[in-house]
Amino acid sequence: MSRAVPRSLILPVLLIACAGPPGGPEPGAAGSSAGGATAAAALASVTPEMIVDLTHPFDETTIYWPTATQPYRLTRDSEGMSDAGYFYASFSFATSEHGGTHLDAPYHFDRGGFTVDRIPAGDLVGPAVVIDVREACAADPDHAVTAEEIRRFEEAHGRIPRGAIVVLRTGWGERWPDRRRYLGDDTPGDASNLHFPGLAPGGARFLALERRVAGVGIDTASIDPGPSADFQAHRILAAANIYNLENLAGVERLPPRGAAIVALPMKIGGGTGGPVRVIAILP
Repeated sequence: MSRAVPRSLILPVLLIACAGPPGGPEPGAAGSSAGGATAAAALASVTPEMIVDLTHPFDETTIYWPTATQPYRLTRDSEGMSDAGYFYASFSFATSEHGGTHLDAPYHFDRGGFTVDRIPAGDLVGPAVVIDVREACAADPDHAVTAEEIRRFEEAHGRIPRGAIVVLRTGWGERWPDRRRYLGDDTPGDASNLHFPGLAPGGARFLALERRVAGVGIDTASIDPGPSADFQAHRILAAANIYNLENLAGVERLPPRGAAIVALPMKIGGGTGGPVRVIAILP
C-alpha cells in the first residue's frame, strides 16, 4: 500500500506542484487559477543551483550486475541530413532492467510486490534522508549498515519520517565507473566474489517496519552488501512494497535532512525494475 507523507515533510514546491489539497477544486473549476498561480510562484523559486542530478548516464561505461545478459547497447538507426535537407536522428537502445542508476521494484524479490508500473507515483517523491556511513565502509568494504547505526543518525538529525526516501552514502560512488574497484571483482558473469557495502537485514527491518519509508537508495550496485548470497535486505524491503534506488550518483551534494528526491523510472509494464532519472531539490 502507499505510504502517506505528511505535507510538512516535503519541500513546498513539490507539494504545490504535485498534489492539491484534499477536496480542493478540480482542474478547470472556479478558484483553480489561484492554485496555479501559487504553484507557478513556488516553481519559480527553484533555481538551477538547487537541482542535483543523482543519475549516472547510460553509455558504454555503465556498470551492470555481473550476471546481466543485456548490457546497455545503443544503435544509431538514423543520424544525418535527410533527403529533404534537414537533420534527423533516431536511435534504438537495449538494456537489462538492473544496471546503471536504476530502480528495483518490490516484485524483483517478492511475488506479491508492486511491479514498476504499479508503484504509486506519490511514493516516488519524498523527503530525502542521507545517512553518511563512509567511515565504517572505508574500514570494511563489506560493511552492512545496522539498525543501531540508523538510530544513532536519528539521535543527531531527528526521526526518519514516514514516506521518506533514505539514501546510504557509502563513498562508493567515487569509484564509478571503475568496474573492479566499484564491484570488488570484474569477472564477467560471476557475482560470487563481489565486495561493496550495503544494508544489514536488521537495518532493512527497522526502515521497513518501524519507519515505513517509501524507498531506500545507495551509491553501490546493490542494497545488499557484495558478499550476500541470500539478499535479505532486498527481500525484507520488497515484502513491505519498498523500492530500491541503486548506483546513485552525486549523493555527496545532499545534506542529511532538508532535501527532497524525485525518482521517476521508465514505467515498464510488469517490470521488475528499470532505468531511473533521480533528482534532488536542495532546501
